[in-house]
Amino acid sequence: MTAANTHQLRVRALRHAYGPTVILDNVALRVPAGRTVALVGPSGCGKTTLLRCIAGLERAPHGRLRVGDEVWQDAGRWLPVHRRPIGYVFQEASLFAHLSVLDNLNYGVKRSARSQASQLAQAIELLGIGHLLTRKPERLSGGERQRVSIARALAVCPRLLL
Repeated sequence: MTAANTHQLRVRALRHAYGPTVILDNVALRVPAGRTVALVGPSGCGKTTLLRCIAGLERAPHGRLRVGDEVWQDAGRWLPVHRRPIGYVFQEASLFAHLSVLDNLNYGVKRSARSQASQLAQAIELLGIGHLLTRKPERLSGGERQRVSIARALAVCPRLLL
């Protein structure tokens, strides 16, 4: 990255409301590449809404969102969620009940992409879920489901993990 682009994620003047209730008002955030950031605050303060706006699951009517040199949102541009190279781990582990853990992990992974297969193997090892690969989600604890969800988000080699 160039000196002018030392921050991987940049959010500026983001505003979002549900009806008359303003949830995000003039939010600014800079996250350098390779850093981990936690959003902390009381229930209803906008943490999830901010993540959903960054992911493209919500479209904020005002503000600018940029990752690296790519503008994901501003006054004249909005990149849809399917074009954003992100991994998103929802609060509730959203696993497909009819698929095994391995099949859930492979969902969305391009089978021909060696880097993704390597990334998936690393995620399985990192999260200690190798012994769970043949199980169905109903046979997992809540923590195991979350670890599978995190591994699935990492398996697509995202530029940004939310």
